[in-house]
Amino acid sequence: MLANLGRGNEHMVVERQDADVVGDWYIQVLLRENNTYQLEYRDGVAAKHYQTQTVSQEKVLRALLGWATGTSEWREDFMWNDISSMFEPPSTEGTAAITA
Repeated sequence: MLANLGRGNEHMVVERQDADVVGDWYIQVLLRENNTYQLEYRDGVAAKHYQTQTVSQEKVLRALLGWATGTSEWREDFMWNDISSMFEPPSTEGTAAITA
C-alpha cells in the first residue's frame, strides 16, 4: 500500500481497534506534492498526537511495521513534533451564553 501512494491516492491510515481499549490509536501517512512523507500517529487521545516528515519511504515502512507490531524503536528514526494542540476542543472561556 505504501509503495502505491501517488496522485489521487496519497493517504493511508492503519488503525488499531480493541473493544477493551478506549481512544483512537492510529498511524497515517500522506505523500505530499513535493514527494516527502508526512507521518503522524496518535496514542489513544488527542493529547498524544505527533507528526514528522521524511523523504525516506524505507523509514516510513519501518515505522508502519513497528507501530503495527507494538514495538517502540520505530519512533527513534524521526524528530517528532507534538501537534496535539491542533486537536483540542475550542475553548468556551470568554464566550457569552446565548439564551432564548
